[in-house]
Amino acid sequence: MTGLSIDRQKKKNKQGQTKADSPPLNIKEKLALKKEERQRKQKLTGLIIFAICVAILLGLPLSLLFDATIGAAVSLALILVVFSFSYPRMALWAFIIYVPFTGTIIYWLGGNQILQISKDIFYLPALIALVLECRKKQLPVIVPKQLGTTLLLIFVFCVVCLLAVNLQRQFLPTCDSVAGMSIFRDGRLRGIPCRESETFLQGILGFKVLLGYVPLIFCTYYLIKDKPTLLFFSRLLVTLAIICCVLGLMQYWMLKTGRCVGTRGLVAGALFKATLEARCLVGGGLVYSPEVNMIRLPGTFVSPWHWAWFLVSSAVICYASAFSEISQKWRLAALVGLTLVFINAVISGQRVAFFAVPMIIGLMTILTGQIANLKRFLPIIFAAALLLAIGFSFLNPDFVQQRYDSAIGRWQQAPPTAFLQEQLDFAIRNQGGILGRGLGVATASARVFGDISFVETYHTKVLFELGYIGFTLYMIFMTHLVYLTFRTYRSLKDPTLRGFAGSYWVLLLFVAYLPYWYALDTDPVGVYYWIFAGVIFRLPAIEKQEKEAKILAGETETKSSKKSLKFKRKGISLA
Repeated sequence: MTGLSIDRQKKKNKQGQTKADSPPLNIKEKLALKKEERQRKQKLTGLIIFAICVAILLGLPLSLLFDATIGAAVSLALILVVFSFSYPRMALWAFIIYVPFTGTIIYWLGGNQILQISKDIFYLPALIALVLECRKKQLPVIVPKQLGTTLLLIFVFCVVCLLAVNLQRQFLPTCDSVAGMSIFRDGRLRGIPCRESETFLQGILGFKVLLGYVPLIFCTYYLIKDKPTLLFFSRLLVTLAIICCVLGLMQYWMLKTGRCVGTRGLVAGALFKATLEARCLVGGGLVYSPEVNMIRLPGTFVSPWHWAWFLVSSAVICYASAFSEISQKWRLAALVGLTLVFINAVISGQRVAFFAVPMIIGLMTILTGQIANLKRFLPIIFAAALLLAIGFSFLNPDFVQQRYDSAIGRWQQAPPTAFLQEQLDFAIRNQGGILGRGLGVATASARVFGDISFVETYHTKVLFELGYIGFTLYMIFMTHLVYLTFRTYRSLKDPTLRGFAGSYWVLLLFVAYLPYWYALDTDPVGVYYWIFAGVIFRLPAIEKQEKEAKILAGETETKSSKKSLKFKRKGISLA
């Protein structure tokens, strides 16, 4: 009865009915609502009491035995895990908000490697809770079902690789323990096989990086329940983009005015290397050496590379809202956000941001069909150009030219095509067998467990770790995902929903096949990618809701008109 009454009220709200128009709740429904409200309060009270007990019983001893920071961190982590499991949807919203500020918070708290996975405190408990909820309600977990086959294939292959390669190598002796020793084999002396890292732990982390956030498709599918929630989601992302870009501009201003030293005054190679000692306001390591025209800003993230990909994804987010929002106010806000993204792409010093931001905006304009509606959006384009002109007027025009010359010069000195070829040759030369060299052995974040092979392009990394078969299965899965999202996007008729879906799909296409660097291993793209896929798959259900609401509203209006006409014929006034 509780679920029925709640669903009934939700439907009334969606249809825009007033309280006077809707039929009153019966006694059973009222009692059920009161009971549910009482249970929610009791649950929240219980969680608060639990949090206090954890802080006292666990945090206090750890603080006395080790350090106050450790005790507080462990207590907070357990409390967040419990709250995330109890309120999974709220935890997912917290996860989305936390992602752009991960780098800043990590280094505010000391920069420990364990903190790199702090965002999963929100994600994993919420995922488990939603899976259990869907099992209880007999709702599908793999959405859409068509994706299940290719996902299962790459999942099984990765598990086999983890057990047959990573786990097998974990039993080898460490290289330090067998240094200088050799065995006689095949008529010659050979070194004893050994390992230089914790290969199984690297494999688990590599597995998590490769497929760990794919379930966000499922989470987002059940998080975005209707059109108002979709609009809240897009507006939240636009707000986060604006906040982070403003912080990025403040970071640049503090470096330029000398409030932060950066890497000024260093010598030789130190002038060109990002360091944590040069941190400024937010984010992690940076380079700011104006004497050699060298600048690499991290914004709110751990490194300049992460910031560059945040700017690329934020360009998609702001573009989608600028052209698809139903609110004029939020279209203007998205336009401001897009302008800030452009400015930060220039001052960040990152070649990826400098070239990829305008490139992906051009792709969205063409592939989503917005170029056909160019006249309609001329005011938006003019306003964007005006805001950009105002924004760049605050920068030294020579600086903008310097950034352009620097990007072009680096492109000429180190052509990306040559770099990609070099990376591919390295992966081909170092194939470790039919199952590859093992998960995580070329994943940057797995360095915490030992030495890795530093591979700087994503597809090459997958080829290096999983071999030819694993790489083929992974690309089949990615291609299948891109195809299914495209088919879903093209099936939409609502212009607002179609606009959001088209913009998000372009990012999926762009990242899935862009061979340069490893965007899917990088926050926030490694998170946003799967979230956007989940949003696209949810949109047909939202469109169906909207159609049903319009039909029902039309029927209600027709009945009201007929009733009014009937009374008028009888000479009765309804006023």
